[in-house]
Amino acid sequence: MKRRRNILNVERTWIAVLALASIVLASGCSTGPSRMQTWEGDARDAANVAVLSPPSPIKVKEVNGREMASYLLDDLEVDYELLPGKNQIVFTHKTIWSKHEAVDDGESKVHVVETERQSVTIDAKAGETYRFAIDMPETKKQAEALISDFSVDVTNSVGQVVATSTPWTAAVARQSPARAPVPESGRSADSGNVEAGSTIERLKSLWGQASEDEKREFLRWAFE
Repeated sequence: MKRRRNILNVERTWIAVLALASIVLASGCSTGPSRMQTWEGDARDAANVAVLSPPSPIKVKEVNGREMASYLLDDLEVDYELLPGKNQIVFTHKTIWSKHEAVDDGESKVHVVETERQSVTIDAKAGETYRFAIDMPETKKQAEALISDFSVDVTNSVGQVVATSTPWTAAVARQSPARAPVPESGRSADSGNVEAGSTIERLKSLWGQASEDEKREFLRWAFE
């Protein structure tokens, strides 16, 4: 029984840590969405990168063949820092809708509507911000209608269309730009920045961003 309790405590601790990761990501930067670096190597000064700012239904899977982290909160907004030049973005459009009908035990209580993978290549300019020009579906029916022939434009900060997505294929994947690691720079770590990396390293980083009061409250909740 003691061993079983220990196993349950370990499982609960990991669930709690993952929950903390989502909470810190959602609230760690009060001025806007979290930021994710999309290349290997040290960060550059913010003025020397472009930013892709997708709405929450757009789930970025890869940038230039590099897998992007996913998070527990589906409505979490994350901005992606891009190096100047061509960047291939692989993404889906995903929305979640509550089921109004009764469900059996163990059955999901929501409908998930997600497109197949899409690809778009952005010729990014330093200091520019790019967005997806897409209207948010207001109903599950509208979301499902997007799937049949999905495509979306990407616009720059003045609303000009700079690229249009197409279905992702293996041939498209082979066209992903090769991006070298970035030389070391003097940029300091930003509390709102989330770099791609291993899960454990991201969790360590997020824990380090929490205040002492937040850590104590979290541990009290995790082990009570």
